[in-house]
This record gives sequence, C-alpha cells and structure tokens, in this order.
Amino acid sequence: MAKVLFIMTGATYWVLRDGTRYPTGYWAEEFAMPYKSVTEAGHEVVTATPGGVTPTVDMMSLRPSMVGGEETALELEEIIRSAETLRRPLKLSDVRLEDYDAVFLPGGHGPMSDLAYDADAGRLLTAQLASGRPLAIVCHAPAALLSTRIQGSSPFAGYRATGFTNDEEQAVGLAAKAPWLLEDELKDQVGVEFSRGPMWEPHMVEDRNLLTGQNPHSAAIVADRLLELLK
Repeated sequence: MAKVLFIMTGATYWVLRDGTRYPTGYWAEEFAMPYKSVTEAGHEVVTATPGGVTPTVDMMSLRPSMVGGEETALELEEIIRSAETLRRPLKLSDVRLEDYDAVFLPGGHGPMSDLAYDADAGRLLTAQLASGRPLAIVCHAPAALLSTRIQGSSPFAGYRATGFTNDEEQAVGLAAKAPWLLEDELKDQVGVEFSRGPMWEPHMVEDRNLLTGQNPHSAAIVADRLLELLK
C-alpha cells in the first residue's frame, strides 16, 4: 500500500482585480475522483493545507449543472462527506515528504489565493520534484509552482506542463477580473513549456516525474496514471 499526500488549498476566497472577494476553495471533482481512485486501489490519502486549516469545497463545483447532473453531484458530495482526512489535515510546515510515495494537488481557484505564495508549498514541490517520486497537479493547482521560485528562478523551468488555460478562464467569465492568469504566469514566471488541449477536454502532460492536468475533467486521467506509477 502506498501513501499519497494531497496538498490542498485552505483559501475560501480569491481577491479579484477590483478588490472584491470571489468565493472559492478546492474543486470537488478534482479532489473527489482522484481520492476515490486512490483509496479504492488500497492506498492511503493524507491531506495537508497551509496552517492545517480545514479545506473548503467551492460550492459551485457541486452544482448539478457544473458536473453533468444531479447523480454526479450527489456522488461527489458523498465522497467528500466520507473523506475523514479532510477534517484533520496536516500543516504543510509539518509534512515529512519521506513518509509519502506520491504527491497530488487538486485545483479550484483556491491555490491562486494561497499556494501560489506559500513558502512551505514551494519547498515541498521543489523537494518532491528532486526526489523522482510522482508529483501530480491539476487545473489551477499549478499556481503552486509560482511559490518554487527563488530569486526569480524555478526548478520547474523547462518542464512540459499544462493547467487551466486563458480561454477556459475567459469562458467562466473571470479572465478580465483575475489579477493574473495561470497560463500566462506559468509560461512567463515559471518558465514551463505550456501544453493545451481543447477546452474542457481531458488533457494530461507527463514530463519525468511531473504529471499535470488541464482542467477538472483531467483529474481522473491524471489519477489513473498516478496509480500506474504506484504499482
């Protein structure tokens, strides 16, 4: 049995360009489906957040209209309700990476608010990359790569990666309101070779031990590849 660390946002809102607070958190599908896959395969999931705060689900991600129907929304709610690890997260500052076989980061706009600036997140991602063990990051969670920069340089520079695209941000109506766009920052500030698939379609990029997924629908295929690597 493997032990997988889920590094999660603790944010409940994202400050937009005009100073307003946009309610957010983690995106339900991006936690629930990988959590279900990993635990059903017999592995253990441990969660960690900045300061050890209990992560908050973005309520929009539980709307039937956002997830393809009432049945899927109820399934996501049940998975989240049954995930005891969400109620007792570790502090990122207390995490010992040697205790884990892999690291996974679900998205939602929350990571744009906290993980992008969190020194412990940056330290852990840098160490996980160097370890050669799997590091899987989905949707907006690649924002955490911004926290790996030291004097403007990131160890992820030159890696092929994906994440929530400018077009997808535009489609959800937030591109003009966002203080910055993930795709732009990953290319300009981290230096990744950004890859993109069609909007809303599952798209995964694998480069060495780094796995990234473009959007919520990519979480499942990233989790499947992670499970293959854990065999």
